[in-house]
Amino acid sequence: MSRDATPTRQPLSPDRVVDAGVALADSEGLDGLSMRELAQRLGVVPMALYKHVANKEDLLDGMVDRVWAEVEPPAPELGWREAMRRRSISLRDALRRHPWAVGLLEGRMRPGPANLFQHDAMMGCLRGAGFGFRTTVHVTSALDAYVYGFALQEKTLPFGTPEESGEAAARKLEATPPELAQRFPHLLEVAAELARAGYDYEEEFLTGLDLILDGVERLRPEWIAG
Repeated sequence: MSRDATPTRQPLSPDRVVDAGVALADSEGLDGLSMRELAQRLGVVPMALYKHVANKEDLLDGMVDRVWAEVEPPAPELGWREAMRRRSISLRDALRRHPWAVGLLEGRMRPGPANLFQHDAMMGCLRGAGFGFRTTVHVTSALDAYVYGFALQEKTLPFGTPEESGEAAARKLEATPPELAQRFPHLLEVAAELARAGYDYEEEFLTGLDLILDGVERLRPEWIAG
């Protein structure tokens, strides 16, 4: 490059705008996501964005589809149970990377290709394993509700590791007046155990997931669909 040459600005594209939107929401949350701030990060004027996304809702549609694209789709060759287990773990991991997406994955009115692919693969895996149509819908709803609910709880609690949760429980335990401890002995027992061992979100998630899959197993017919 000659001394007088200047770097060429990377041109905007729908993919680049969506990727930047995901990065902005990851760092600032949805409250910090605005077209003006996004344009500033991309080094353009806000109006330039509207050549690539129609509006903020269109941007959110693309961002949500990016999150779906990170989820491992259920692979029928693994068997329905392992496929559902791995897909649920992958979905939770995606929501941990992008907590702003909690509550948005099922609410978009214009689902993108990754969204549609994931839902079709989920249905196809269960139907191929012999589950009836209604049962497949019930299983999909139960698994997704569990993952989304767990992710929401995980997002809102003020600790992220077993050690941090143990410290928080210990502080609560110390601050509990004796008269309250006597009135709520079972809660005191839980707080004392958490203060000792902490709350391991990974273990709790997998335990709950396996409980649900155990229940799903009882709904599966003996025959395998051809």
